[in-house]
Amino acid sequence: MGIKRNIINFMEERLYKPMLKEELATQFGLEGKEINAFYKVLEEMEKEGVIIKTRNDRYGLIHRMNLVVGRLEGNEKGFGFLVPDDKEKEDIFIPAEEMNGAIHGDRVVVRIISKGTVDRKDEGEVIRILERANETLVGTYESSKNFGFVIPDDSRIAYDVFIPKDHANGAKTNQKVVVEITRWPEKRRNPEGKIIDILGYVGEKGVDILSIIKQYKLPEEFPEKVEEQAKRIEQTVKEEDIKNRVDLKDLNTFTIDGADAKDLDDAVSIEKVGENYRLGVHIADVSHYVPERSPLDKEAYKRGNSVYLVDRVIPMLPKELSNGICSLNPNVDRLTLSIFMEIDRNGNVVDHEIVEGVIRSKARLVYDDVSDLLENDNYKAFDKLDKIVEDLKLMEELSHILYERREGRGSIDFDFPEARIILDEEGVPVDIVKEDRRIANRMIEEFMLVCNETIAEYMYWSEVPFLYRVHEEPDMEKINSFNKFVHNFGYMIKGTQEVHPKELQRLTKEVKGKKEETLINTLLLRSLKKARYSSEPDIHFGLAAKYYSHYTAPIRRYPDLQIHRILKSFYKGKLNPQEQAKLEAILPKVAEHTSITERTAEEAERAVDDLKVAEYMSKRIGNIYEGIVSSLTHFGMYVQLENTVEGLVHFSNMLDDYYEFDEDNYYIIGEFTRKKYKLGDTVRIKVIKADLVKRTVDFMLLS
Repeated sequence: MGIKRNIINFMEERLYKPMLKEELATQFGLEGKEINAFYKVLEEMEKEGVIIKTRNDRYGLIHRMNLVVGRLEGNEKGFGFLVPDDKEKEDIFIPAEEMNGAIHGDRVVVRIISKGTVDRKDEGEVIRILERANETLVGTYESSKNFGFVIPDDSRIAYDVFIPKDHANGAKTNQKVVVEITRWPEKRRNPEGKIIDILGYVGEKGVDILSIIKQYKLPEEFPEKVEEQAKRIEQTVKEEDIKNRVDLKDLNTFTIDGADAKDLDDAVSIEKVGENYRLGVHIADVSHYVPERSPLDKEAYKRGNSVYLVDRVIPMLPKELSNGICSLNPNVDRLTLSIFMEIDRNGNVVDHEIVEGVIRSKARLVYDDVSDLLENDNYKAFDKLDKIVEDLKLMEELSHILYERREGRGSIDFDFPEARIILDEEGVPVDIVKEDRRIANRMIEEFMLVCNETIAEYMYWSEVPFLYRVHEEPDMEKINSFNKFVHNFGYMIKGTQEVHPKELQRLTKEVKGKKEETLINTLLLRSLKKARYSSEPDIHFGLAAKYYSHYTAPIRRYPDLQIHRILKSFYKGKLNPQEQAKLEAILPKVAEHTSITERTAEEAERAVDDLKVAEYMSKRIGNIYEGIVSSLTHFGMYVQLENTVEGLVHFSNMLDDYYEFDEDNYYIIGEFTRKKYKLGDTVRIKVIKADLVKRTVDFMLLS
């Protein structure tokens, strides 16, 4: 680390002019073998995007040369945006002719070629590609007489890949394939590749989801070493495991999850202490079974999280752990890291205690059954569970108190309708149903939130290296343009210099139950920054919380596992200066890596959902539905049906007039009839197309 810092400090000096590597070596007084090692360091720093080698082989610091490093977000029309590594910097627009062979996802160096204005971004050109993101691509193969080409599934990659005949490896037209890039694109020249895997024909059973798994490079199997380590783990808790643990087996603990969940990582318990509540949140002690730097740990880190697709889970840990010894199944001993919080009548955590425990869950409850009990006094699922029923009623009471406290400080609660896609045995979607967040779901949510917050705050004041979940304040430019937009609906947000979460919370309440609710909430969410992991403490804007972390799901999220390790070391007094220095070095990397794997998982989950929705609607071409106008664009309007399916009504499918989008007044208007369509209008549509490759649905408007 020392030499890199010295090079940076030297280049930071005001009088520094870019130098040749030989000149730099002389400056640092190096000789013999040292020189080659020094050149390697320069190469590394170049790959990291800290320094750059100019056309005449001289080295300088990137940020002093009007250059920006980041990842490229591509667009099907050929242009892109640079998302800078430096989170403080705004995105930069890259015109198609300035992409210079870079593709969506590549890590690149960009030179600013023109400064932006209030409503236009800076413009740049790609001058160096540091790291290619897509060594392989997934797409559909098309064969012609002398060659073939692959149309990528990811529309953000604006090139088809040229396949010479002898590199087709027997692929046939209309098959889904994996192609390895053998030659990268250049100006006016497509990339070249060879087919390395044939997944099957478009529309063949299982090929669709397999294509998405390959597209997002999700792992399909665990490496052999990992499987072997997992198989060696005993599936029962042994005497020696519980020697120095707190015995919580007699405590009335239970789990509440979805009906089909198999990885139960949290159990809860409750007691009254005078006027206060003593809430216990018991989290599976995964770190007991996953030693640091073991094959299991390295693979869990690489995956970053479990991925939940419609028909399968791609777990972070093998099933021996995720569904076995770490899952808090009922009536068996399980090791936990438990936190007990004493909470007063106003929802303040007045005291807490963290212990390594052993529990024996008394029941595996299901969200819907618990909600039926608490909302409708339906006791059907609770025969002989009187003590649990009492505790559930107490928990409901506490969850309302916690919610009111959170709401009082301005926490924003987005209540989006969730859709659940139901598949038959063959993987064909047979229904799409709207799911409500009922009392049981909200209750567990409140308990996890208070637990995550308590731990983050405690570790912040303990001044030890830690992993936070941060959600920074929104960019005021985005909030101001959002404010202009909601003005069309008669709403307004106060605050032009900075905005308090309370203001945005007030807006979400004002739109509740209105026709425009989903749209305004969606656009508000897009105006906020994305939550991410960070080794530096910062606020969680959306929750209006000063400190927040992820601690409650170590079976399926690596940051939680990392936090468990930190907590245990801290409590056992093992966090000496040496250990702290080690954590300070690794935590920024863990934060960055797991933020990326989380985004990949979200994208893959959304892609599979969109695909299954398109497949469901492809069997309903010609059907007529009623829906509401959910958003407007310059090429048409989106309509959302009762079951949350959204489709596009293109202007070319509005046959009674020529329509255009009036952005100032936010409606669509017909040229001759002056007929208007506004958000929230109820319309009748006919399903006319469902594209399984683009994962989109098209509607036609019926008068």
